[in-house]
Amino acid sequence: MATEVSKAQVDRLGERLRKGNISDDDLRLLDSYRRSFSEVYEFVAGAIRKELALEPTGRPAKSTTSIADKLRRESIRLTQIQDIAGCRLIVADIAEQDSVVESLKTLFEHTTVIDRREKPSHGYRAVHVVVKYGGKLIEVQVRTALQHLWAELSEKVSDVTTPAIKYGGGNEGIQKWLLELSLTIAEEELDEAELEKEQMRDNLTNDEKDEISKKQETLISFRQELSETFVLSIEILEELKGESDDISD
Repeated sequence: MATEVSKAQVDRLGERLRKGNISDDDLRLLDSYRRSFSEVYEFVAGAIRKELALEPTGRPAKSTTSIADKLRRESIRLTQIQDIAGCRLIVADIAEQDSVVESLKTLFEHTTVIDRREKPSHGYRAVHVVVKYGGKLIEVQVRTALQHLWAELSEKVSDVTTPAIKYGGGNEGIQKWLLELSLTIAEEELDEAELEKEQMRDNLTNDEKDEISKKQETLISFRQELSETFVLSIEILEELKGESDDISD
């Protein structure tokens, strides 16, 4: 494991990062702090693979630029940032999302759950499970497939326009469009959850079963159309970003 530095040192470093007054020594100190998460990250990711048979994607350490940007956006100390290292799990739907979150809470002794579904962050919806292990915080993002596509779309929009889009800034029309898409996903997933509850009811009649089956087919079709719309939008934005990069070169 990388050489540890004291909490006070790290937080003083964070203040210098926030102000933009950093030296080569600061960059080396930050790199040491970032690398100190690697071992715990590998433990968390490995436990998820072994015990839950899920394949997380992620990064052992947040970039220097991302850390500095977060410190400037939020009233937070460097040692309080929960996603210096983190991984992501993409699941099919709300039911699986809830199940995986519960499994993570059982798998790791010290966890904090941040549910951004009912109170999204500028349209971003997901559940984050923050695992504390070995004195380090590792964030595990759990997203449904639709939540993930929305996040990918938001990321592509920020690449083409401005990173502020992800945090409530930028063009108001684009912000409204992203929020409407997020709301559409929320409504679809709420319908999905309600249908799941209906299906679990005792003594369903054949007519009720048929009705539930029809609703499921409609939801599946709508989800597929929504997914295709997201994928197409992301592809268009990638092309626009590529053209913009070619012009700047």
